[in-house]
Amino acid sequence: MNLSLEVRDLHVAYRDHAVLQGINMQLREGELTGLIGPNGSGKSTLIRAIAGIASGARGTVRIAGQCLRDAPLKARAQLGFAIDPQRLPPLLNGRQCIEIVVDLRQARSMLTRTWQLAEALRLTPWLDAPVHTYSLGTRQKLAIVQALIGEPALIVLDEVLNGLDPLAAFALKRELRARADAGAAVLLATHGLEVAQRLLDRALLLLDGQIAEDWNRAALDSFRADPDGGLEHAVAQRLAASV
Repeated sequence: MNLSLEVRDLHVAYRDHAVLQGINMQLREGELTGLIGPNGSGKSTLIRAIAGIASGARGTVRIAGQCLRDAPLKARAQLGFAIDPQRLPPLLNGRQCIEIVVDLRQARSMLTRTWQLAEALRLTPWLDAPVHTYSLGTRQKLAIVQALIGEPALIVLDEVLNGLDPLAAFALKRELRARADAGAAVLLATHGLEVAQRLLDRALLLLDGQIAEDWNRAALDSFRADPDGGLEHAVAQRLAASV
């Protein structure tokens, strides 16, 4: 099975503070992987480094075989990344924001699918309103739709379930499962351990800028089968052991 993401010896430091310390990881086609960990563990920094927007990052990131440093345009063409909702252009409306990304990705043939996703996320009523009138949750939906335009080999989302209403969250989880089943690799940073336990094929626990645990499907299945434990219990035990 081909690799959709390969990260080697990734370091990020801010003002002499090491945030990521030699991250090595691989995501294969068809894997829906969760990135979990406490606040301050480096999850958002890792997501930003994979997207190529973390300043001071050192190491190698390859997306679908393309090196982010040496061939950034080719690498990003394979990446579906949900930008910070606050960075969406405030004077454009949602439809314009989506169509710009559709044209950049040359994905006109998949525009119908994009509008269907917007409908599933309950974004459609807002598409013709300017972004500056959106709530944070509505901006979140727009950023998600933009990330999922076309058929990116790697989808990277940072805590996107947090501001979604229940129906939109359900629709997104179904969409991510479908994308993974179709061959995309999905990396979802989340605090929702119950959601992660039910949804994921794999879970990476990040502690102090390093990957402390890599639980595969068999491990997650064992957590699901344990009514008294589960992923939350496993994470709590690992955190207690690190103190």
